[in-house]
Amino acid sequence: MPPESAKFWDRVIILVDMNCFFAQVEQQDNPFWRNRPVAITNGKLGSTIITCSYEARAYGVKTGMRLKEARQLCPELIQAPSRPHRYVEKSTLIMQALEKITPDLEIYSVDEAFLDVTKCQSLLGTPEAIGKLVKKTVSDASGLTCSVGVSGDRTTAKFAAKLVKPDGLTIIAPWEAEARLADEPVTELSGIARGIGSFLNKYGVYKCGDMKKLPIGILAKRFGNPGRRIWLMAQGKDPEPITTVVKAPKTIGHGKVMPPGTRDLRTVLIYLQHMAEKVGTRLRRHNFQSNHFFIGIKTEEGWLGTKFKIDNTTDDGQVIYELGRQFMQKHWADQEARQVQIIALSPTECRQQDLFLDNTHQIKREKINQAIDKINERYGEFTVAPMPVIGRSEMPNVIAPAWKPTGHRKTI
Repeated sequence: MPPESAKFWDRVIILVDMNCFFAQVEQQDNPFWRNRPVAITNGKLGSTIITCSYEARAYGVKTGMRLKEARQLCPELIQAPSRPHRYVEKSTLIMQALEKITPDLEIYSVDEAFLDVTKCQSLLGTPEAIGKLVKKTVSDASGLTCSVGVSGDRTTAKFAAKLVKPDGLTIIAPWEAEARLADEPVTELSGIARGIGSFLNKYGVYKCGDMKKLPIGILAKRFGNPGRRIWLMAQGKDPEPITTVVKAPKTIGHGKVMPPGTRDLRTVLIYLQHMAEKVGTRLRRHNFQSNHFFIGIKTEEGWLGTKFKIDNTTDDGQVIYELGRQFMQKHWADQEARQVQIIALSPTECRQQDLFLDNTHQIKREKINQAIDKINERYGEFTVAPMPVIGRSEMPNVIAPAWKPTGHRKTI
């Protein structure tokens, strides 16, 4: 076992976690808001808090809370409509700066990144020195603070990063990880949600230190390879490597909450058309198509939905909306519609059209969509669109959990 004074580690993983990222950006861009309670909502009409500043959290305000409830706790709370493109700009600057430290960078989300700096130790120094360099790099690139966790595996590094906030640096050496995690609830580890936690509880595993009592085969039988990883994670030995390759999306979808008490068919169809156009636009933007779609409406009794499979792949919102119209005709019985959702399943990269088919209409639609996309990219989303959906929403698009500075996952 290496001594605590060991200079270099066999493996060094760093997790960068931006502190209340969206709120920090808003406070930076609006100096009058600094050191004041700020809550981010999805546009001016948003009623639920996406995130909030530490000043707001001191009053008990938290993510997911209704704005009305938050203002009862903190009457001076400042509502800041989200600006996704601004957060993307800032995040891109941060990620590009971190990439200069090591190319082994995994952008985990818009405000988190993993770095494997194992190979950098002889050049940049000890894990602690590199951790300090990472914090300075983020500050120089953005003017914002972050919390950094340094350890020998990604799960322990992520755990370490959340221990000291804001502006923290926590180091858990690999040979200390198992003992440090032993008394922590297993659900404190990233990737172990309540469902997995409940399964582990049945076998007497409540804390990470209990995991060694459970044969790894039980987890492997229930969860496969992820189960084996969970067993190792709890002991500070997560084998998962840093992933630098952006995987293709498994789905591309949009959903929207409806006004309370919506039962009017025309209104529901307008919302479905809105979502269909958004899905079609995003498919085209990233050169994807799909022939498999999920159409769903959330009612008071739960989700009412079905999957459609069509003969040819498409990225045309008009075609997707037609599926939504068919869904309403066949499955809807005037229930209250609380939410609509359209998802393109298993999207694939566009392929060459069949030269022997009469696709005149399809080619015409493609040219129309290309022209519309160019106008909307220049002047704003839905500047040109089917009449029913123009001006339908003042809420901005949200940032995808799997956002990347480049590639297909910028925003939902």
